[in-house]
Amino acid sequence: MPMRIYLDHAATTPVRPEVLEAMLPYFMETGYNPSSLHAEGQAARAALDGARERTAALLGAQPKEVVFTGGGSEADTLAVHGVARATVGRGRRLVTSAIEHHAVLHAMDALEREGWEVVRLPVDGEGRVPVQAFARALETPTTLASIMLANNEIGTIQPVAELAAIARAHGTLFHTDAVQAGGQLPIDVQALGVDLLSLSAHKFYGPKGVGLLYVRHGTPLLPLIYGGGQEYGARAGTENVAGIVGLARALELAVADLPERARRTAALRERLARGLLALQGVRLLGPAGLDARLPNNLSLAFAGVGGEALMIRLDLEGIAVSTGSACASGSLEPSHVVRALGLEAPYDAGVVRFSLGRATSEDEVDRTVRSVTLAVSEMRADEPASSRR
Repeated sequence: MPMRIYLDHAATTPVRPEVLEAMLPYFMETGYNPSSLHAEGQAARAALDGARERTAALLGAQPKEVVFTGGGSEADTLAVHGVARATVGRGRRLVTSAIEHHAVLHAMDALEREGWEVVRLPVDGEGRVPVQAFARALETPTTLASIMLANNEIGTIQPVAELAAIARAHGTLFHTDAVQAGGQLPIDVQALGVDLLSLSAHKFYGPKGVGLLYVRHGTPLLPLIYGGGQEYGARAGTENVAGIVGLARALELAVADLPERARRTAALRERLARGLLALQGVRLLGPAGLDARLPNNLSLAFAGVGGEALMIRLDLEGIAVSTGSACASGSLEPSHVVRALGLEAPYDAGVVRFSLGRATSEDEVDRTVRSVTLAVSEMRADEPASSRR
């Protein structure tokens, strides 16, 4: 029986052996509380401080600007609610896009129920936020704008540096959810010019349950979690030292091999795209130019085929893909991202995301093309004519 093929790296990645090796001591012989003043606690503190320093350097930040969290969703929520609570006296207006991750959208929904104004900007047909529309939105005084660096479903890369510069000119704080871009794109907070940035370790071969929020020095922020004074008062609770060490090691490895890995992954992604776009009734979602999206992302819409049904069939054949964000799986309705693109029937119900990883091979790509081609042909042939849209 052939080995399974995993093409859902946008949902999560397996922990690299080097990362696990770095983490193991902090589960066992040195797994102490870094807030303790005894020698054991201070050894854990040294590991925590070292991980923070290395992580900050990799992002172009200062160590005190890195707040470790329980993952990307917490980092996003802390950015949105933390800034909103800290600046409530300056206004109650937020700007975001229609295709943000639910961690951002739902955080803003909660504030909207409390009386905040939330502007959700539409995107163009490739999932890009129009720069001029963003600038016009900020002509009205705005507390915070949050636009993701790259979309988790269709891979579209946003012009974040340009948007952040516009926000700065209007006196608006700017946050970017860079969770999906972590390990896929170079990330330098100075070059991006952002005030806040979210990352999650499990997207770049680190452990689950640990992430970070970059907070530019001087950015007002109130905590979501109260208790001790950990993370410079921004996030109480005993730090997950093993996870944080793993995050730092995973980020080091991701940055070190990024150019070659991105080139190789993009070449495989284009091989997959050529094979699948040769089918009739298939559309590429996101940018038409494959270099304008994340190198590992390929999101396609298959006319006359249900995305969930195709995903299940491929899973039975040993190929793991998804219909979009893992955080929204289980719904048979088009995702909010697909709806924002204005994808019409019969394509809107047949969206499948293929996301490649560092271990993906040409043989796996070719096998996937053959399996999808056969599955789509048979599923279309089996579909009753009366049910076709």
